[in-house]
Amino acid sequence: MYAFYLASVVGFAVLAQWLAWSLRVPAILLLLITGLSLGAWPAAPSPDRLLGNLLFPIISLSVAVILFEGALTLKLKDLKGIGHVVRNLCSIGVLTTFVVIALASHFIMALDWRIAILLGSVLTVTGPTVIAPMLSIIRPKKELDRILRWEGIIIDPIGALFAVLVFEGVTLSQHSDVLSHTLLALGKTLGVGISLGAFMGWLTSLLIRRKWLPYELHKFGVLAIVLLTMTLSNRFSAESGLLAVTILGIWMANQDDLEIDAILEFKEDLSMILISALFILLAARLDLAALWRLGPMVLLMMGVVQFIARPACIFLSCINSGLRFREKLLLSWIAPRGIVAAAVSSVFALSLEANQVPDADKLVPLVFSVIISTVVLQSLTSTWLARRLGLQQPNPETILIIGANALARAIGQALNEQKIPVYLSDPAWENYKLARLAGLPCYYGSPHSEHAERYLPQHEIKYVLALSPNRQQNALGIQHFAHLYSGERVYSLPPGDMEKKKNRDSATFRARQVLFGKEVTYSRLRKMLESGGKVKVTRLADAFTWRDFQQTNADAIPLFVLNDKGLVRIMTADNPVLPVAGNVILSLSPQKENNRNEPNGVSGEPNHDPATQRDPSYAESGNSGQTGRNTTRGLLPAG
Repeated sequence: MYAFYLASVVGFAVLAQWLAWSLRVPAILLLLITGLSLGAWPAAPSPDRLLGNLLFPIISLSVAVILFEGALTLKLKDLKGIGHVVRNLCSIGVLTTFVVIALASHFIMALDWRIAILLGSVLTVTGPTVIAPMLSIIRPKKELDRILRWEGIIIDPIGALFAVLVFEGVTLSQHSDVLSHTLLALGKTLGVGISLGAFMGWLTSLLIRRKWLPYELHKFGVLAIVLLTMTLSNRFSAESGLLAVTILGIWMANQDDLEIDAILEFKEDLSMILISALFILLAARLDLAALWRLGPMVLLMMGVVQFIARPACIFLSCINSGLRFREKLLLSWIAPRGIVAAAVSSVFALSLEANQVPDADKLVPLVFSVIISTVVLQSLTSTWLARRLGLQQPNPETILIIGANALARAIGQALNEQKIPVYLSDPAWENYKLARLAGLPCYYGSPHSEHAERYLPQHEIKYVLALSPNRQQNALGIQHFAHLYSGERVYSLPPGDMEKKKNRDSATFRARQVLFGKEVTYSRLRKMLESGGKVKVTRLADAFTWRDFQQTNADAIPLFVLNDKGLVRIMTADNPVLPVAGNVILSLSPQKENNRNEPNGVSGEPNHDPATQRDPSYAESGNSGQTGRNTTRGLLPAG
């Protein structure tokens, strides 16, 4: 029975994540419903009975991994570059939220001061896993989107660390009424957690740098170190483990010469597994009757969280920010709580209940009440509110190119020069670096990863072009974005002959839109480019029609059709287009002795840009020199 229950938890976790992916809703909502349903099932054993004495260690170690993964994204140098609004939200905002909720918990819910203070600290954390999916649907103005995304990313480890420190103080205060003894014990806890975390971070970095830990063992080895750090720290000083693993993650994240991308990707996957299973188990432990026993005053408490604590946080943090009242109003409405609050509060509650702290049993029900109310209310109303306030972004226009190889860069530069916004993405550092040097915004990593979901402006993307030579990278990107944006907006090159022989059902060929032509493979385009071919611009006119272009450029491959307003059509194999006078054709043309094939003057006004030296009728595209926004890991918006 127990084995079946555990298998069911894993199966339900996958099902909940899949449903959230299909319905495009925050996964935490379906995980919560699944856990509550499982907990209400009379035949199901409770997690406490199922795991017994292992329950607390399992939850604690899982939370340690989740906090470590969050800390890996926090670079201290980035705190200097973030906008002052985000900086205020992660300092003044955290303290404001903490004070308001703590006071409300004590005076409205009549909670013991220690539990009220702890509840206020736990509920300061929002987190990117809840914010990012919501923002992709809301599509608020770019500045507001950046504020909310970076608040979630930065406040995740900072808020969790703040909650851990508050918990240390609350735990130690019950052992003695002497203030000096409490402060001494807190100092010991801080000293052990910070020093051990920093030492283990230094040791782990040394193992990786000196290659004493083989690359194949980086992921598994770091996981073992995280768990060992957690348990050792708790052995030296009770309840200091969470602080130690957070410091460990921050230490590793701030080593510039340390390659941790593979570790971070593994921890993201592991965190998804732990978050899914853990949240179901935590929700299954929740006694629905305990929610009812909180009484009607809990509704007033939820109102304080939504209508007083968050607005106070926003309006104090946005002083002298230049934001208008309606922009502050939308920011005040969006602050859903997530898995970090649920998991951390559950760890705290188990420890406090064991020490018989009054009202400790109310901590988890109150946290889950806030999670339910904020996720449900804000998911249902935020899009409507953004639309009513006129703060939704216009229709997306950006073209995301999967790949930053020479072909992708050439096409991206040509589009960029025609004022078509582009984003490139590539997990190869060399390609990423060359794209950035060319002035093209580029994301370093896989565009379908959880990390990309946090850092890529996915709500700005209109089309996706799979131009990577990596067939698997294209396939995963196609599958991911076809779900987000519908298959009509996702394009891919057809497979080459070798790919067809290897796999007749090649995943690369699953995109509905086949780029440029059925015989226009990546290999063909790359060879043309390497032989001196250029992405060129040709403007059609009454004196130089589409038919004339085809006749005089028989070897050219048309790529895009544009007009003065932007992109008209992406050339595909199955969707013929007939460009008209005034349209601009972007094409990849082979090298010729004389590039001036069209009659003089047929392309409209001449372009005197010395950087590109375009012929008035048939010009080559070059580096525009524009600097795009950087969405690499750890680089935060300035100002």
